[in-house]
Amino acid sequence: MKYAVLISLLTLICSAAMAQDRIYRCGNEYTNTVPANRAKECKLIEGGNVTVVPGTRPAAQAPAGGDAAKVVTAPAGSPKVDNSEQKARDADARAILESELRKAEARLAELQKEYNNGEPEKQGGEAKNYQKYLDRVAALKEAVTRAEADVAGIKREIARLK
Repeated sequence: MKYAVLISLLTLICSAAMAQDRIYRCGNEYTNTVPANRAKECKLIEGGNVTVVPGTRPAAQAPAGGDAAKVVTAPAGSPKVDNSEQKARDADARAILESELRKAEARLAELQKEYNNGEPEKQGGEAKNYQKYLDRVAALKEAVTRAEADVAGIKREIARLK
């Protein structure tokens, strides 16, 4: 019994000793002491412990002045590529994009032909079920819109390579 009281008393003393001091918030800064010149700005934080983890510094800003002023550098340790090899890679990328553009334009033409300006031909049971026809027309319209967006995106990428 004596040991239980003694252990609980020691636990109480240790927990009081380990408790944090008063914490003040002065703007975005947390501190245990209030500077005299910022006394009005600082407020006492009550309840719970406060843990502050310092953030990382943002990367240095690129010089202002539009796209021409942007400087792109390779990450440290990346392999160097000579100009002729880079030109070959750019030509390959352009050829791939042009191939994708032809495929996307063909798909768009096919969808536009099937869509027929919002009046595609009825198929199978659509003559009896008009809602089924309307659902197919809506799906075709979405597919045409998506194909147009794909063509526009590929054209933007090709223009970016120039």
